[in-house]
This record gives sequence, structure tokens and C-alpha cells, in this order.
Amino acid sequence: MAAAGKDISETLTVIITAAGQGRRMRSSVNKQFLLLRDRPVLAWTIEAFNRIPWVESIILVVPTLWMEFVATKIVDQYGYRQVRKIVPGGEERQDSVFAGLQALEPSCRWVCIHDGVRPFLRPHLLERVFRKARETGAAIVGYPSRDTVKQTSEQRIVKTVDRTRLWLVQTPQIFSREIILAAYRKAFEQHYYGTDDASLVEFSGQTVHLVEGDWFNLKITTPEDLQVAEKILPLYFPEAPAAEQ
Repeated sequence: MAAAGKDISETLTVIITAAGQGRRMRSSVNKQFLLLRDRPVLAWTIEAFNRIPWVESIILVVPTLWMEFVATKIVDQYGYRQVRKIVPGGEERQDSVFAGLQALEPSCRWVCIHDGVRPFLRPHLLERVFRKARETGAAIVGYPSRDTVKQTSEQRIVKTVDRTRLWLVQTPQIFSREIILAAYRKAFEQHYYGTDDASLVEFSGQTVHLVEGDWFNLKITTPEDLQVAEKILPLYFPEAPAAEQ
């Protein structure tokens, strides 16, 4: 993978989605802009990609009212030169990702889509899913369900589902430019909204391949998640300042 930076076909454009409101965080500030130690959560997510040389460029999708803040207080302040564009998000996550896709440079061949509130991405995980995507055209990250899964109706158990075939899906999700654009166009044409990007690719008729992910690739959506993130931050970013006592 070391040679990836020398060939445009071996580099990634990353779309980081950070346009959500994060109602489960129960905060007046969007979850991606809450402070994790000394930086907003989104800044740590960008930092994770900023350290990977074969990530060629980053497109940030953020709320319109936060665009100036992101440009000055995150991108400029921390010197994130890989961030090439900041675009306004849409009403739904799917609309926001499509806005990012429309901002791709013509030379882009591989697209990585990642949640702005998943800052704990290890380079080796990104490399593994990128390798699988290059082999197949579409690859995502997930991990097998550890818990028993119940199907319910009105809080009554209908049946127990076989968990051995169930995976919990994360980001990053990586696709060839042609596959992901075709999937989004078909979804919008047929008024289909999925819960992640892979579901749109599946809807388009393409096969998506799975790479086992990392349990610590945490999506920060609740106050409890933020507390966990405070504890594990130094494991991923040793330069993070010490927590206040």
C-alpha cells in the first residue's frame, strides 16, 4: 500500500458526513462539534484521515450555518490541508452524501464515506476495506452481533433471530466512483431512502462485500458515548491533552 500515493487510481477521496443534528446527544450543540478534550469531535475524525498519505483529499459535508466555523476553527486552525471542499448538507443523510458526491473531482476513482462522529479509525482498518473495495468495487466495515437478537412487535417478542448471520455495520464504506454514483441516482429516481450507503448499492443490484471492523470504531451519538470516547482518546491520539481532573 505504500506505493498508493504515487498513482491516482490507488488513492482515496473521503467524504466525511457531519451535517446531522444529533438529537440523541441531548445538547444544544450538534454532536460533531462538541468538544472531545481540546478539539471538536469532527476535528479528531479529520485528524485520523489526515495521517494517512494515500488519502488524497477530503470533502466535508456540514450544516450550512456551521460552514464558516468548520473552515476557520477546524480546517484552518489545525492545518488540515487534505480538506479540499466544504459543502452544505441536505435534509437527510442521503441528501448530504449526494452533495458530497457531486463535489468529487473528475479524477477521483475511489470514494470513502465516513461518519463525522467516528474519530477512532485505525489506518490498518481503512487499508483492509480499501483493498477489498479495489478487488470487488464495493466494501464496508462491520462486526458480528454478539448479543441475542429479537424481532418484536409493539414490544412483544415475535421470534429470536439467528445472530450468526447478522452483522452490525459501521463506516468507512468504500466504493468505486461509478458504482456509488449509479446507486445514488437510481435511489433518488425511485424515491428510495436507505440507512447507509451500502443499502443503496444493494438496491441498485450490486454486491457489497464485508470486512470485519473494530469494536472501538465508536460512533459518538449519546452522552455516554462521549464519556467512553474521553477514555479511549489517548489510545488513538497520544498527543491529546490530559483529561481535567
